[in-house]
Amino acid sequence: GLPPVSPIHVYTQREVYGTVGSRVTLSCSFWSSEWISEDISITWHFQAEGSRDAISIFHYAQGQPYIDDVGSFKERMEWAGNPRRRDGSIVIHSLEPTDNGTFTCDVKNPP
Repeated sequence: GLPPVSPIHVYTQREVYGTVGSRVTLSCSFWSSEWISEDISITWHFQAEGSRDAISIFHYAQGQPYIDDVGSFKERMEWAGNPRRRDGSIVIHSLEPTDNGTFTCDVKNPP
């Protein structure tokens, strides 16, 4: 049979406000009844306001943060999380009007 699956509860702020040119922290905390494995992965997606498509803008895997080199965030993003503290937060610098949209934090803790 299949191994049992335990949910991960992910918590983010419902709305975050920032001023053009400033920086904003996008908080992502998570909770799991299982221990946090070395294979934990955290992915942030962005869906621009009025767009149907979400793009991946950040990925954390195998203990390393990776800023996706597509989109307008690549030069303006900073990893602020610590998976051992159940934190997957990122910082976006030099906010632009086009940053308005929906950001989603996705956490996976295999096995």
